[in-house]
Amino acid sequence: MKTSLLRIQAIVTKELLQLRRDRMTFAMVIMIPLVQLLLFAFAINTNVRNIPVGVVDHSQTSLSRVLQQTVSATGIITFTHNYHSTKAAQKAIDSNEVRAVLIIPKDVSQRLVRHPSVGFGLPPSSKQETSRPIAQWLVDGSDTVIASSIKSLRNMPLVELLDKPANRNTPTFEVTLLYNPEQRSVVNIVPGLVAVILTMTMIMFTSAAIVREHERGNMEMLITTPLAPIELMIGKIFPYIFIGAIQVAIILGLGYWLFNVPFNGGLSQLAIATLLFICASLVLGLVISTVTKNQLQSMQMTIFILLPSILLSGFMFPYEGMPLPAQYIAEALPATHFIRLIRGVVLRDVDVIEMNFDMIWLIAFTCLGLLIAAMRFKKTLD
Repeated sequence: MKTSLLRIQAIVTKELLQLRRDRMTFAMVIMIPLVQLLLFAFAINTNVRNIPVGVVDHSQTSLSRVLQQTVSATGIITFTHNYHSTKAAQKAIDSNEVRAVLIIPKDVSQRLVRHPSVGFGLPPSSKQETSRPIAQWLVDGSDTVIASSIKSLRNMPLVELLDKPANRNTPTFEVTLLYNPEQRSVVNIVPGLVAVILTMTMIMFTSAAIVREHERGNMEMLITTPLAPIELMIGKIFPYIFIGAIQVAIILGLGYWLFNVPFNGGLSQLAIATLLFICASLVLGLVISTVTKNQLQSMQMTIFILLPSILLSGFMFPYEGMPLPAQYIAEALPATHFIRLIRGVVLRDVDVIEMNFDMIWLIAFTCLGLLIAAMRFKKTLD
């Protein structure tokens, strides 16, 4: 029995010494729970604040300005843009410039006076009359959390704040939900799930690409070839582009047939957005592969990237609900930009060129990542 315990003790000692020598693995053991806990506890907030919205003020009166200030004082929304027409405002929602738009009619003063009439934009009806809403919200309903936050403003107590004898028994605003009027969460989740799955699989495939060559003893063969480092990097990522395309087709196809998730965009636009994101994710995996020394380390780094991609990209929690430092971190993740692109294409039928910031960012990330991976790769047996 004593001999057995001594043998076990020897193995434990050996594993601890090996772990101590493997500094990256030891660092990841400490850093993954520490950083993730601090980051997510600080960043994740289901109480959305400061949602960027626009306004179309047809009234241009002191009352309309007071109305905007009153709504903005709730802290739920922040007016960031002014538009001259409803058409321009809806285009801004399509391109994700704003998440909602407040449309203030010319007769906003008259609408605050107590008298029965019809709803916003509806013809009169002698059978059923209600007090007219004083304004209308156009909301991007594809994000159910954002839509619910804007809808919560519908019954805010403008009567007391504006000191007008309006009818308190009817909603203050009319709310129109675009793209997902039923507020089905699956409509928002399925396109985002494409980004999460591609992030996981694409980074995992290539994060072990270089270390696998070391572990299998194939580096000698690569050393003797006339391949330039950049050529090797491109060759490593190219086959996985087709795998990523197959995964996208499966997710969106099943989402359409099983859950009735609409597909409003063009296939060419989806292909462009997907290709850019797949390349960015594969390149990120290559950079990880050139940093790590074994497949265990590459897997740990993949998990370290995957968790923020799920929680900070807007897939599970609204981007607008995060504090500014967390938003900066989210902007560095390819998944954040792809989720905006794919939701815009699939749900809102937007051309990717209209979301050019996200598209250019993914292109720049891919080019910079390829350069870094090629510079870090050394055709030696270090």
